[in-house]
Amino acid sequence: MSLWGDEELAQSPVVANRTMNRARGLTGVNSYARELGLDPAGWLAERAGPQAWLDLCSGEGLALLAAAARLPQAVLTGVDLVGPVVPRPVPADVELVTASLADWAPGRRYDLITCVHGLHYLGDKLALLARAADWLTADGLLLAQFDPTALRGPAGTSLARPALAALRAAGFAYQPRRHLLTLRGRRNVSLPFTYLGADPGAGPNYTGQPAVASVYRPTRRQVD
Repeated sequence: MSLWGDEELAQSPVVANRTMNRARGLTGVNSYARELGLDPAGWLAERAGPQAWLDLCSGEGLALLAAAARLPQAVLTGVDLVGPVVPRPVPADVELVTASLADWAPGRRYDLITCVHGLHYLGDKLALLARAADWLTADGLLLAQFDPTALRGPAGTSLARPALAALRAAGFAYQPRRHLLTLRGRRNVSLPFTYLGADPGAGPNYTGQPAVASVYRPTRRQVD
């Protein structure tokens, strides 16, 4: 098994050609509401005061653009490795950032953080989840689709069970039917795994699309 670093991974055919989330809308058949089990704009609208939504691996940003029409006072941020490829008008309260999530960090906290099918293409999936937990507001919500079978040990063995156990100990909940991780409320998380690299040749995951396996060495259990 050949392991790739972040820069190599960003140029791999599996990551560069991903199409899982590029044209997904806010509601309807091919939508965030369908994948996550809730309408992000509707959920935010029920909260008092200004709302803020961070969408990781946002593709064309269509869901954020649709939400802007319903949430005129909200701060809406999308981050994607490629970014929008189709030029569209972007309202002032929508920020579409083209950056690698391996080292990007926001300058504020968010009421809602989503990642629809994006983790499948990232290298250090656990590090992003731990960092995103710190980007939430005190009563914010994180929703991310997650395939635990994509976590492997150095010899290729599955880390699905210990990884889910560590995530649950850190406060995450997992819905197997939706392959969905949720976390309520900001917290500091340290997961007991050392990232070694990524394998973009892992093959299809539960979506039927080629995905990236992430390789870790288990370490002493640490959850704050």
